[in-house]
Amino acid sequence: MAHGTAQGTGPSAARVTSRDVARRAGVSQATVSLVLGDKWRGRVSERTADAVRAAARELGYRPNLAARSLRLGRTRTVLLVVPALTNEFFAHVYTGAARVAADHGFGVVLYPSPEGTGPARDPFDSARASLDGVIASSMAADALAAVRGGGLPLVMLDSDPDDPAAAATVNLDIGDGMRQAAEHLLGLGHRRIVHVAAAVDSWTFRVRARALAGAVRAVPGTVLHTEHAALGVEEGRQAALRALTGAGPRPTALMCDDDILAAGACKAARRLGLRVPEDVSVTGVDDLALATAVEPELTTVTLPAQAVGAEGMRALMAVLDGEPAGDTTLPVELVVRDSSAPPPPGG
Repeated sequence: MAHGTAQGTGPSAARVTSRDVARRAGVSQATVSLVLGDKWRGRVSERTADAVRAAARELGYRPNLAARSLRLGRTRTVLLVVPALTNEFFAHVYTGAARVAADHGFGVVLYPSPEGTGPARDPFDSARASLDGVIASSMAADALAAVRGGGLPLVMLDSDPDDPAAAATVNLDIGDGMRQAAEHLLGLGHRRIVHVAAAVDSWTFRVRARALAGAVRAVPGTVLHTEHAALGVEEGRQAALRALTGAGPRPTALMCDDDILAAGACKAARRLGLRVPEDVSVTGVDDLALATAVEPELTTVTLPAQAVGAEGMRALMAVLDGEPAGDTTLPVELVVRDSSAPPPPGG
């Protein structure tokens, strides 16, 4: 697809994309790509081509290096941006994406944000023209501002579907997963719940918090407290320790934003002499290998990571072919194991 950015000096000009041109001209992005890529003859009318060119001029849109590369032919290379390679979930996302890419004759370059979720050096200075598109996790997207303004087709994973920078999004129904976990614990009789929440300002974690709060509000007499923690076992242990030793009645359930935090919560309980799940229930999200390696095995929400990567790559292939990709939401499922049970008597 022929993408680019405006060369104006104002902030609004810097964000002009082919989507803006398409909207101004009243045509599809595919038509904009054909016209600006000089492949429109015999496919669209001269009047439409003139309208697209006029819209591009009015908006100050200029094709960039990526656009010129794509006009000459695809490089058949996609960049996958993830927060960290050490996270098993993103390893599975890569596996799913690479499988679909191979089916289409594409290769995948994996780019982990050096700081996990923070700013990273722009890897596009010399490589932008050698990429066809980008798939990025919401947790790492802010590390690569150039992705959003660099003119490359962008598919976002686990991200706000209203994000105008994304040509398509692929999400997990993570809010439903948190509701399933909350309703499981509430159904067991838990009324004092702590959310061990990831200290990451990301769409997916905001959705989890809202869904959990909504589920708790629906059951009178339930108290929800939040402890934030960085994504690590030790950080999860410390957050759970604060929750279990704070003032007031002890919580009977710890709902963790991922399995790593849940493993830390289980360690905190044991070090306090508490039993899981007899004294305190613990739940996670992800269903990593860790979930069945710990004892007791972890009640958690299964996330189909390979399917996320595969659907993300399919969406990008559609965008590159000028087809509507749309937004996809994949279902998730609570797996009940041995780390959750009714609260202790009097709890």
